[in-house]
Amino acid sequence: MSVVSILRAPARTASEPLDRAIAAAREALLNLQQPDGHWCFEFETDCTISSEYILMMHFLDEIDEALQEKLARYIRAQQVLDGHGGWPLYHGGALDLSCTVKAYFALKAAGDDPEAPHLRRAREAILAAGGAAKSNVFTRILLATFGQVPWRAVPYVPVEIMLFPKWAPFHLDKISYWARTTMVPLFILIALKAQAKNPRGVQVRELFVTPPEKERHYFTARSAADRFFLVLDQLGRLCDPLIPKSLRARAIKRAEEWFLPRLNGEDGLGAIFPPMVNALEAMTLLGYPKDHPARTTCLKALQKLIVHRADGSAYCQPCVSPVWDTAWSAMALLRAGEDPRTQSAVRRALEWLAPLQVTELAGDWAVQAPELPPGGWAFQYANAYYPDLDDTALVAGLMHVADRQTPYRRRIERAADWLVGMQSDNGGFAAFDRNNTHTWINHIPFADHGAMLDPPTEDVTGRVLACLGVLRREQDRPVIRRAVDYLKKCQRPDGSFWGRWGTNYIYGTWSVLAGLALAGEDLQQPWIQKAIAWLKSKQHADGGWGETNDSYLDPQLAGTNGGVSTPQSTAWALLGLFAAGQAHSEAARRGVAWLLEHQGDDGLWHDPSFNAPGFPRVFYLKYHGYTAYFPLWALTRYRQLTAPR
Repeated sequence: MSVVSILRAPARTASEPLDRAIAAAREALLNLQQPDGHWCFEFETDCTISSEYILMMHFLDEIDEALQEKLARYIRAQQVLDGHGGWPLYHGGALDLSCTVKAYFALKAAGDDPEAPHLRRAREAILAAGGAAKSNVFTRILLATFGQVPWRAVPYVPVEIMLFPKWAPFHLDKISYWARTTMVPLFILIALKAQAKNPRGVQVRELFVTPPEKERHYFTARSAADRFFLVLDQLGRLCDPLIPKSLRARAIKRAEEWFLPRLNGEDGLGAIFPPMVNALEAMTLLGYPKDHPARTTCLKALQKLIVHRADGSAYCQPCVSPVWDTAWSAMALLRAGEDPRTQSAVRRALEWLAPLQVTELAGDWAVQAPELPPGGWAFQYANAYYPDLDDTALVAGLMHVADRQTPYRRRIERAADWLVGMQSDNGGFAAFDRNNTHTWINHIPFADHGAMLDPPTEDVTGRVLACLGVLRREQDRPVIRRAVDYLKKCQRPDGSFWGRWGTNYIYGTWSVLAGLALAGEDLQQPWIQKAIAWLKSKQHADGGWGETNDSYLDPQLAGTNGGVSTPQSTAWALLGLFAAGQAHSEAARRGVAWLLEHQGDDGLWHDPSFNAPGFPRVFYLKYHGYTAYFPLWALTRYRQLTAPR
């Protein structure tokens, strides 16, 4: 008898495999909880960051040989030798030129022979793609610091930006938190024309089709706006020699004074890798001795991102995700069992989460909401300047549904007030800021990655709606109405919703449906029914769902994955259907059956795919926890919704 047949059987018979699967997944997740009550899963990305870590050690001439070999072993293992020959941005993806250039450079710095088969194959792939001159801005900046390209290959980014008035077209307050924290120390590196110590004199001239000093096409203009900003770029270079040295020194000092208070201890500037590296290198350039507390602490923050694997390899995470992982794990366990151990785990998770709420410091977000008291949670262990709405909505909602008489009521109310105050003028909610919608900034030469801004998105808006919906505060009704109107405008013609922080339209559509349902929207409205129908239409023949990261490049691929189902996409689709009242549907039964059939012997689910973008089209992530807690939550919700009343 198939699992689908069992699920169609009488309730008692059907519940047995479901109960066993939930029990096994619950036990596995409980065993992964840390002694203090939290969870933190690995947070993997492509080889760019691990490569940059090796090159950082060569920049500073502080090379940890043992760690370098572990990182190099990991990088080698990710190369696609039986295909394009380079490194992709995600499992199964196409060659990414910039990632491949950095990986090649890092392996050569680590001592790999450039004539070894794997580097020769990578070099051929790079040259076939146009050479290192065609790599992205951040890669060319790194190459410039190692003397591999002239500084004219890098956009003109004057440190004097630090002195611009707030009304200026470009100002730090107008860009996203990740761009802000990355750029400020980078201003210093560019202004001082940083040169890596590069003790072994490693160079990669062989990666250029045209010698880098003769290359004249480092920048590409794809639109009139691009051409306009390239003209400004050239004008800036011409005027740069006229800038008084005293003014430049004052701007550098302002940049230093900006990032020092935000260094964030051993959790690092912005609690993400790129700003940490830039800050460490900037401090080195400014003359901070190796034993200076700020410099040593910054290095420790970077070292804490390293994951050492049992096979002798290691990789560097872009950041860590303990608050996010803990909240979702607790949510999955909340209805997974009434036994004391399970409920104790949820309680301990809440106790761990509660004191991490940011209640004292008004971070950078306060520029757009100066009268708003802080009340958010960050994604990482500590990142007080940059709490985010997604984590805050999740944690506050979890605290509320865990116990309506929760002792965390004041924290929940404060979080809800902060969320409401962070609504953007268009009715949507962004990740870290409000009204961060200055679209022209994504056309400056520095912004070839197109990720300078943090505008409202459908998935975050859905999460905030879900939180406000379960709280049912009378004062939030106008906020909810505006958010719903925003989502109506964002819906794609096929009924789906884009997913900014998870892959992709399946994630976005689930997030929106969950928010709309909990906010009390009539699910029979045609536009909501269209979203439900879209989810059902993307179900695979095997009963699961899957979605490729290529859907960020081609929307026609939305909700598709070449017929390959994945645990996280299947769980998200099921959770979306459950929110929409479809728990008894045939699609739900088949989806649950797929999860039951693909559960691992360890009680969890496993899949190699990257399941979220850091930045769509340029940077992707694999949340290792997504195949642990989302399938479990989907199964517990199914059992809860289909159990005899």
